[in-house]
Amino acid sequence: MIFRRTSADSGQAFPIYITVVAGLLFLAFAYLAVGQAAVNRSDAQTAADAAALAAAQNRREYLTGKWLEILKDPTKWRDVFHGDVEVGPSCWRAYQLAAQNDGRVDECDDSRPMKVTVEVTTNKRVGKSVVPGVEDIRSSGTATAVVEPICTFDNDGDPAAEEAPLPELNCNGEVWKPNPDDPEDLPGAEDLFDVHLAAD
Repeated sequence: MIFRRTSADSGQAFPIYITVVAGLLFLAFAYLAVGQAAVNRSDAQTAADAAALAAAQNRREYLTGKWLEILKDPTKWRDVFHGDVEVGPSCWRAYQLAAQNDGRVDECDDSRPMKVTVEVTTNKRVGKSVVPGVEDIRSSGTATAVVEPICTFDNDGDPAAEEAPLPELNCNGEVWKPNPDDPEDLPGAEDLFDVHLAAD
């Protein structure tokens, strides 16, 4: 026996079909909102990483400048390499880099000579979505960058012996013989210190 679908059956199936399609569309738009939020979080973390690294690189420049100031007195070298010196502010570089990455700095801590922590919020919003209350949400990221000395030297020298050569610096296997009379042959900031993001 062959059963034929009546028009009544077709009429009942149509509303179910519409409901299913509407549900699938809602899920698709919801996933889009989640995806946009994930992209924003990634952008915020990238901006925070860049801002923290820029500030730490600026701090490295300060420390290198301090080392050059006391170059002829090796007894003070360790203070510079350990960060036991006065250094200027570095958060201004974090603000610059955050802005370049379409973000803003919420907090910046450069109170520690060898470490800078930055929190950045992206300017991008999730935007209009079927998920209520997410339109104005912005993502944030936090990063800490560390300045690490990469040089060692055998002794502190003798500042009383004015003619004595300065101690050699061994910087990751590269040996430098600092000569105050030849500033062009002195190690640069990137030779003296490494800058990297702190591990989570």
